[in-house]
Amino acid sequence: MFRRQVASLSRLQHLQMSTNAAPAPTSTSASSGEAISEFRTAVTNPGEHSSLHVAKFYTIPVEQKKKIFGGGGLPKQYEQQIKTFQEACLMVRSPALELLHYIQNADLSKPAVRYVVYGANGVGKTLTMAHVLHYGSLNDFMLVHVPWVPNWMKRPKEAANSSTQEGFIDLPFDAAAWLVHFKTQNLKLLQQLDLKTSKEYVWSKRESTPAGSTLLELVEHGIARIKYASETTAALISEIKQLSNAGKCKTMVVIDGFNAFFHPETRIFSENKQRVTPDRITLTQPFLDITSYDWTNGICILSVDKIAMTEGYMASHMPRYLLGKEGFEHLDPFIPVHVENYTEKEFYNYISYYLDRRWINKTPPGFEEQLKFMSNKNPYELMQLVKSL
Repeated sequence: MFRRQVASLSRLQHLQMSTNAAPAPTSTSASSGEAISEFRTAVTNPGEHSSLHVAKFYTIPVEQKKKIFGGGGLPKQYEQQIKTFQEACLMVRSPALELLHYIQNADLSKPAVRYVVYGANGVGKTLTMAHVLHYGSLNDFMLVHVPWVPNWMKRPKEAANSSTQEGFIDLPFDAAAWLVHFKTQNLKLLQQLDLKTSKEYVWSKRESTPAGSTLLELVEHGIARIKYASETTAALISEIKQLSNAGKCKTMVVIDGFNAFFHPETRIFSENKQRVTPDRITLTQPFLDITSYDWTNGICILSVDKIAMTEGYMASHMPRYLLGKEGFEHLDPFIPVHVENYTEKEFYNYISYYLDRRWINKTPPGFEEQLKFMSNKNPYELMQLVKSL
């Protein structure tokens, strides 16, 4: 296994790793409210996590995981791990606790604060944001979540000329998929809160959404009429800002790969075979609007990532470089949150979790040190090293 991962690792051939992923039984029930083991905690509410839980794994209940992350938000390999282990476990890490501390102590009557999550490749930025999303869902935040902006800019399902904005490109299927994701995450709030549209939206000579319609009706229109999904998304974002300003809801914006909105180009081509810039995509402006500071009762958690860029634009993982002048000025001022590789405790608890899941067998002395050296305690590299071949 290791020969495929790192060159000249023949010295590790004597280490036997197992691909038997049958979950191992635990000694204490998660419902007991007590710590299950040295590397687990039974505290499943992110709002109750503290420094006492750092480096411990907590379990997201199945229904909550399906509701929050059914439309994306977790790395693909992590999703595969969840299916294999039959449980969704996240490690409580300091960057997530830092964000939760800021959010819990925020004055929502002030303009929306922007938090920018940054770090090298594979350090766990997406899972840090997933931890915060879980908190937002449990604490009645309206979630405006974009799982991965580059999917729109690099791999759109379909691109079409906008019928309302000349020279712009619609991504109707991606917009409709996002509306489904929004509805799934916020259905309970949309049904409970009296959230109505502030004006009439005319989609065509025969179709319109009257003023005073519910937000749920607006969302369902965009899902049913994919042609108007991009316009519906823009209308929805505008209404959410107004409703938040009016104090009728509180909103948590979470966007992964935010710097892709400011990349010099996309992989979408116009009719004259020219690459389209992100500012010519109709989905871009609504999410730039909701990440500005001109509204209240809102919080914005955004990540910048080298992988969100294309080759030639990956020299640094720092926000100033990835956002560029325009993106940096759009967010300035913001609070940076740095995510780093595992600490010693996080690394060893990670190994303990995989031993507990029987993904790897009990190994001879020195095994952990070899993995630490090979991965440099980078979460993604470590996951790659222990994955099944």
